[in-house]
Parts: sequence; C-alpha cells; structure tokens
Amino acid sequence: MSQSVLDQVPVLSMAELSKADFAQGFGDSFQRFGFAMVRDHGMDPALIDAGWTLARDFFALPEAAKRAYDAKYNGGQRGYTAFGTEIAKGASENDLKEFWHVGRDLTPGDPLAETMPPNVWPDELPAFHPVFTKLYAEFDRVGAELLSAIALYLGLEERWFDGPIDRGNSILRLLHYPPVSPEAPGIRAGAHEDINLITLLLGAEEGGLELKDRNGNWLPVVPPPGALAINVGDMLQRLTNHMLPSTSHRVVNPPPERRGHSRYSMPFFLHLRPDVMIDALPQCVSEANPRRDPPISAHDYLTERLIEIGLIKKG
Repeated sequence: MSQSVLDQVPVLSMAELSKADFAQGFGDSFQRFGFAMVRDHGMDPALIDAGWTLARDFFALPEAAKRAYDAKYNGGQRGYTAFGTEIAKGASENDLKEFWHVGRDLTPGDPLAETMPPNVWPDELPAFHPVFTKLYAEFDRVGAELLSAIALYLGLEERWFDGPIDRGNSILRLLHYPPVSPEAPGIRAGAHEDINLITLLLGAEEGGLELKDRNGNWLPVVPPPGALAINVGDMLQRLTNHMLPSTSHRVVNPPPERRGHSRYSMPFFLHLRPDVMIDALPQCVSEANPRRDPPISAHDYLTERLIEIGLIKKG
C-alpha cells in the first residue's frame, strides 16, 4: 500500500487549537513539507457545493460557448483557458486540463486596474457571478487567517500580511481534467511549484494530486472531506529566504479503471498586491542561510512566471 501524506502530516483544526498552537503546527508542517492540511476553516459547505455544481455545468458547455470567454486576451488572468494550453515550467508536454479564472473586483479608477483586468462572467450561468464572488471572498478571508498564523510562526506581528495582501492579485481557479484515454501522453498536470504566496485547495473527488517529499518520493494527497490542502508558493519561499520551501506537486493520470471520469478541483492562489516588493525577511537571513534571491516586485515576478508557463506570450 502506497504511503500517503496523511500518514505524516497532521490535519490541523482552526477551531479546536489555540491560535499559538495552530500557528506552531501549521508553520512546522510548512517548514517540513511545504504543505499542510486544515479543517474547521469556516467556509460554508452549501456555498462550496454550489461552486462545484456550477463548475461542472460550465465545463459541460459546448467548446464554442466556452471559447467565447477566452482568457488569452488578458494573460490568462480572467475567464477561460482551453484544454492543453498551460505547460509546467521545463516540461515537454502540455497539461491535460482546462480552467476558468476569477480574480479580484477593483473599484473603478483603482490604479491597480492596469495589472488586474475586470472579471468575465458566462452569460449561460446567471448564478456563476454571485456564487464565485462569495467563494472568492471566503477564500480571501481564510487565506488571511492562515497567513496570520504564518506571521506568528515567523515572529512577525500577527496581522503583518494584511497590508501586503490588501487588494492582492489572487486568483480562484476552477479546474477540469477531462477523461483521458489509456494511451494519453504526459500527465494531467506536470510537476511544478506554485508562483504565489500560498495555495488553498478544496479537495477533488477524483485522486491524482501528489507531492514530492524532501527525500524525492511522490506521496498521494487526499485531504479529508471538507478540509483544505495548503501549500507554500514561490513568493513565500522567496520572502522567507527558502526557510518555508515551495513544494513540487503534480496531478497524475488515474488508474485505467478511473480514466473515464473527469477530475475537478478548485485552488485559490493567494497573491501579494502587485506593487509589493518581495525581499527576504531579516529574521530569515543568517550566516548559515545567506540571502538567496534579489528583491523583485510581485507584479514583475508574476509576469516572469506566466511567460514561463505559456499564459503570457512573448512578442
């Protein structure tokens, strides 16, 4: 029987533990695995169920209807990205997935509008806009609480992250991995690290997500029902001078008997505000761990990475 992350990583409760104990357990899990699992996060199960239903309904629309909301005109940041567009950094095969992006709604005239385009909503599904606006806000709220625990773990003031993530360029991604044939090349999503600060993932019904542990082993990740899987992204890795490491993960093709089934998942990529400079925190730099990366703005770093994965085309 293959070893699972659950055999090693505790599932932490945001309700049952004191803030100090949760912060310690959460940070320890991040430091060891670049990954944690959290339950009792307070997100409304009925709202989440409505989101799953709408995601399935959208991806079931005809191809032409979906492509009417093509995200290629805004760097893949809003609307629909067709099957086979994205590729993991350094990979030779494009990923076997299609997805939809919901971003932050800014007030008219906000100077950040140049880096955050307005949302796109499918006319075919009137509930899409209100449901995913609420879900985005819920992910935003829970993400801020999780980062407050990380702030405590790092010896920062508890709400230190609130400023840098205020009007952050976070993305809610609705993902669909269609059924794959037994002969399908590549895998559903190649091994990669996330770009952002942290990723909050609502579990998929179909398995396939795997994390690479510090020994180079791939471990299957199956969060308990309703729990969030959370991983460190490259922005937090840079901010902590690699003290909290970004985890390589992938989505493998299912066993033959499950290849006829779609897989859906709903990650929330929590980002800094575009004008925030990512620079190593002083307490994460030492003689034993010298500064590894030069400072860079969140916007410039994101742009670099979106070019690498094919969502922004050069030239």
